[in-house]
Order: sequence, then structure tokens, then C-alpha cells
Amino acid sequence: MIKLIGHECEFDRNLLLKTLSGRKMLAYLKAYGTGYDFCRFYKISDGNATGFMFMINSTLIICDDDNLKNIDEIELFINMNLPFRVEGSQHILENIGLHEHYQQLNRTIFELIPDSQPVESVEDYVDFNPHLPDVYKILSEGFPNIADFSLWYTDTSHRCRHGISRTFTYRNSTTASAVFDVENVVLIGQVATTESARGRGYARDFLRWLAGFFNGLDKKAYLMALDVRVSFYREIGFMETEKEIVLERMDVEKDSLTKGKLTNEK
Repeated sequence: MIKLIGHECEFDRNLLLKTLSGRKMLAYLKAYGTGYDFCRFYKISDGNATGFMFMINSTLIICDDDNLKNIDEIELFINMNLPFRVEGSQHILENIGLHEHYQQLNRTIFELIPDSQPVESVEDYVDFNPHLPDVYKILSEGFPNIADFSLWYTDTSHRCRHGISRTFTYRNSTTASAVFDVENVVLIGQVATTESARGRGYARDFLRWLAGFFNGLDKKAYLMALDVRVSFYREIGFMETEKEIVLERMDVEKDSLTKGKLTNEK
């Protein structure tokens, strides 16, 4: 049974803290609560098994205790709502029968490992509280299909005000965000560099600095990469911790559609 959650007391916090997807759900719960239509939370019950789903705009995240067996109702929910992306519990994503418009993409989770030889002088060029329109300008060059400015700004500024997220820029050309910071676990995302500054190693130096920065705060930092970016993060020295699949629609034009597509090529 899938039930819309109306109160925070209905969540199993310990279950959600076990995964990055669950922590992301907790972060948005803290930022928005359960009262917004664009940010909806659901509880899944299947005998003694429990799970949760979270729909933010057009992304659906699924978390469970790995014991959900009857996934027909989840499959029906997805095919009725047709979110752009579905991610989370792997045993569900691997076995669900989906609408023909979906494809599976590979994604690798990396832990940001501090460099034994920190890049000198990077922090001198880091803006810890950048002007958000400037951040969006950088992102729009790296992610042509990013949400329109008003939607992105409203969500990002709201999460930053609530202490869930944080944005940084480096040399006014590269940006990265802490998508969430939940109990000393940080997810890094929205990494981009302006076209005019690419090829100078800014993103590499900045990410190495971020690894050391969060390590110095006794926090573990992670990022997620589709196949096209995996080699870049390997070269930096970050550690692969997990591989997973995400589901994305093929009938919606997004820049990620071909970045991690599963193939049979050797």
C-alpha cells in the first residue's frame, strides 16, 4: 500500500540514514516539510516490509529496507506519474517493469578522498557565499537543460537558508554545491565550469580542495557520476564506493540521456 505522508513522525529516520538517497529525502523533509505539492512523500507498506518514496518536481526517489517484495504498486505509481528520473533502491529498479519510454543509465558513487598534497592557494579564490545568479550563469553553460532560473533560485536559496545546501564558486568560473549535509555526510553536485575557463584544471583543483575542506570538518563527502564523467573522478583520486542504475525517460530532451546508457559493448 502506498500512502501520502502528512506528518514527519511517520518516517523511519534510521532506515533513511542508511543510504545517500534516504539522506537526500531527509534533507528535503527538513527544508520543506510535508505541506508542498511539488515535494511529496509517501510510505510503502508490504506486510512487515517498509519503504518510502519522495517526489521532487520530476524526480522520484525510492528507499526501503530491502524487503519489499510486491513492487506492482510502485510500478503502477511510476507509470501513472511518469517522472523524468527514478532512483534509489536497486532491487526495485532492477526488477520493475516500466513504461517503454524509460531507459537504464549507469551511475557510480565516489567518495571524495583528500589529496595528500593539497593544491596550494585554491582557497584564496573560493567564494564561500557566492551570488546565486552568478552560480546559475556558470551552471547554465554546463547544464543547458537546467531548470529555469526562477525555479532553480527559489529551491536553491530556500535549501541554503535552511542549512541543507551550500554553494561555492572558484575563480568565478567553476561551481559546485553541497546538495545536502545530513549528519556529517555531504553529497556534492552541480559541478560545472564556464566554457571560457575549461581546460585549465579548475574543476580538478576545486574538487580536490572540497575533499580536504569537508574532511577537515569531519564530514564524508560523496558525488555521483554517470559513465561519461567516471574517468575524470578516477584520475582525481576519488574512491569508487558503489555502482547503481537510475531510470530516465527517453522521450524528454535532457543532456544526460546518452551519458550513461547501458550497452552490451565489450
